[in-house]
Amino acid sequence: TCSFSRSPKGFPRLKNDTFLRAARGEETEHTPVWCMRQAGRYLPEFRETRAAQDFFATCRSPKLCCELTLQPLRRFPLDAAIIFSDILVVPQALGMEVVMVPGKGPTFTEPLKEVEDLLKLRQKVDVTAELGYVFQAITLTRHSLEGRVPLIGFSGAPWTLMSYMIEGGGSSTMAKAKSWLYRHPEASHRLLRLLADVIIDYLVGQVAAGAQALQLFESHAGHLGPEQFQEFALPYIRDIAQAVKSKLKEEALPLVPMIIFAKDAHYALHDLARAGYEVIGLDWTIRPQEARAQTGKDVTLQGNLDPCALYAPKEKIGELVKKMLEGFGTQRYIANLGHGLYPDMNPEHVGAFVEAVHTHSRHINKH
Repeated sequence: TCSFSRSPKGFPRLKNDTFLRAARGEETEHTPVWCMRQAGRYLPEFRETRAAQDFFATCRSPKLCCELTLQPLRRFPLDAAIIFSDILVVPQALGMEVVMVPGKGPTFTEPLKEVEDLLKLRQKVDVTAELGYVFQAITLTRHSLEGRVPLIGFSGAPWTLMSYMIEGGGSSTMAKAKSWLYRHPEASHRLLRLLADVIIDYLVGQVAAGAQALQLFESHAGHLGPEQFQEFALPYIRDIAQAVKSKLKEEALPLVPMIIFAKDAHYALHDLARAGYEVIGLDWTIRPQEARAQTGKDVTLQGNLDPCALYAPKEKIGELVKKMLEGFGTQRYIANLGHGLYPDMNPEHVGAFVEAVHTHSRHINKH
């Protein structure tokens, strides 16, 4: 294991800080762009690297995570890298077993069924002991990037992780997890609090290891209505931003920009814009102008091209990107998809998307 102090020094100087400037609301020459799931199965080299390995074994190998993180940057002039990992490493750190089942996805061997099952979880998690492999991957990758672009760290948000831990995998309704919110509100809050505390330490540890921005994925926000989101998701999302920032200050670590991506949570955009994050990630189901109106002038927006737009011919992708840039404006904006890339997407179309963002935003900025 690489032994480094809480803040490893001597990282290469950053050459392209466009993404960080946009996140902080500073002016940029072009609109920065990166893609959720940019290190992924749509790349043949990714499939080759991953072929022989169990998914979570790959996550636990800093060398493989570094390689997978760098692959898309060798192909495309992306403005940020995001560390290759998975949101379910946090439930693993709490002592739950998760396996990747081919054709089915991540599966918990023993999901939480009853409130008593909460007692099986580790109540105190030493993130360096349990998730140190992610920190090592971040440090290695930050060095290997040689300052080309900033490196983003991430975590799942409490409600999204809770829903996986109870459902035992993906679900179209989240009925088991949501039934906890209605039947066992106190126990739900206990679990969400436990998750939030681990996530806070985990995110601070990522910055100590070299992450230059952080994204919190509330991927299952759309399964909640406004009231449940207000009670079971938003308070923890707020608390994570606040606690991470105060701990970074305490430990004299860089105050990195934070992104909240709450998928399908339009009803909460106004509140999310005031939750302490510099950037709000948007899915593809909202108009840029509407998102701007609801979030105000003090946050940067990120998103929100429909991932399926990448199945369109390249010219069409260019037109859609131009329209998106006109909707959001080129400043205080980070281009991205409204969700992750799908495995059957053509890498050339991803390249066309990235190029269109750079070309059209430079053009709009000039005129």
